[in-house]
Amino acid sequence: MVRENWGSRLGFILAAIGSAVGLGNIWRFPGVAYENGGGAFLVPYLVALTTAGIPLLIMEFTIGRRYKGSAPVAFRRVNRNAEAIGWWQVAISIVIAVYYAAIIAWAGWYGWFSISQQWGEDPSTFLIADFLQDSGGFGDFGSWLPDIGIAMLAVWAFTLVVIGAGVKKGIETTSKVFIPLLLVMFGILVVQALTLDGAVEGLNAFFTPDWEAVREPGVWLAAYGQIFFSLSIGFGIMITYASYLKHKSDITTSAFTVGFANSSFEILAGIGVFAALGFIAFESGVPIAEQSYAGVGLAFIAFPTIINTLPYLAGLFGVLFFASLVVAGWTSMVSIVQVPVAAMEDRFGWGRVKATAVVGGAMAVVSLVLLPTASGLMFLDVTDYFINQFGIVVAALVSIVVTVWVLWRWKELRDDANATSTFKVGPIWFVCLGVITPVMLAGILYLNVRDLLDAVPGREVYNQYQAFGWALAGGALAFGVVMALILRRRDVPAIETEEEAEEVEATR
Repeated sequence: MVRENWGSRLGFILAAIGSAVGLGNIWRFPGVAYENGGGAFLVPYLVALTTAGIPLLIMEFTIGRRYKGSAPVAFRRVNRNAEAIGWWQVAISIVIAVYYAAIIAWAGWYGWFSISQQWGEDPSTFLIADFLQDSGGFGDFGSWLPDIGIAMLAVWAFTLVVIGAGVKKGIETTSKVFIPLLLVMFGILVVQALTLDGAVEGLNAFFTPDWEAVREPGVWLAAYGQIFFSLSIGFGIMITYASYLKHKSDITTSAFTVGFANSSFEILAGIGVFAALGFIAFESGVPIAEQSYAGVGLAFIAFPTIINTLPYLAGLFGVLFFASLVVAGWTSMVSIVQVPVAAMEDRFGWGRVKATAVVGGAMAVVSLVLLPTASGLMFLDVTDYFINQFGIVVAALVSIVVTVWVLWRWKELRDDANATSTFKVGPIWFVCLGVITPVMLAGILYLNVRDLLDAVPGREVYNQYQAFGWALAGGALAFGVVMALILRRRDVPAIETEEEAEEVEATR
């Protein structure tokens, strides 16, 4: 079986950026920064990027390239007993993909609604009661919502077609189109937002530094948390993508490029979001501190409210914003679905089309049954909270501890990365990866558990559905262990890369 390679280093970098730049960049970062010191937050944020985000990217890029496999195969080749970590990450990716498609579908519909401001004068009621027909709980699924279901079907169909086309013809080709398109669309949106009345006040609210906040440990943990959640690290994506790299690829430069590109887009998103929030504060007299500036509320309530009051080009502003959400979300979804598809290809020797049809098709069916219902919003919210705050955090922590400390593989990974990279890593990389990153992940996990058990404001609903959430997060781990046990005696199929095949052909 011949394993694909990326057609170019640019293709890999754009695909990795497409995975990292997702919905969290647009609707999570601005709120996290505002709540944690404004402009001063950029200090711990950049420290977190350089001491945790990029070091972990280097580790995952190197594991993927060195061991030439998706997460389960790569960890199996690291050590026979580590395969469970890879399957654990596959399970997390499956769970995320199931609900991620719904948000993309919502954004697609809202792009259409923007043209005529179909949500009317009360965007909140329109979203909850009219569009989502939310029941407020898990018990009442209600009727299947065809508008959302059909849009989700289109999202899944496009995703699976691209993945089925392969790494070069599918993922790389579309990344070269959609990532520049995303930058252009969001750039136009930001420029338009900056011309609005009140934009300067919005930027002042976003960037004015609260240096006292930097002294708070919680602010630093928030910075590290944002980096972990926005770089697509810890659940198999970057390992899978890097497994298609050619042997001579520059690992460290690619990691720095992806890391800083992702952070640059987050800051750009913060500028656009808070310029728009400054305008609504100017128009309505409602201070920014009392507005929704994160998550679903920002995207589907606050922005429609802004669009309603725009003095000019309201439809264009809405279309650009929601189209940006669609593109950013979809490029991330492709990378998420690629994780389980590649795992089945590598571990069972399935062809690309079969793996995409069986695995992707099964995920799509579950997604289309659960999400376009009256319980869809609650299912999405609770699932997203537990799988991100606990599933990904613990999986990332375990992967680092096992790789660096238990198996002591950091030296061979360092040497492998340095052999083909312009920028060399050494003891500082080990300290960042093996000490700082695990400590921060453990701190984030502690705060998440404490906030959940204490039912802090905004977390009450998660406390109410703890049984479901813990079962979900624990189920992902159990899936990893069971799959590893089932496949323990089954050897990993030999995979010949395109690069190796070319070398063999040249000697004949």
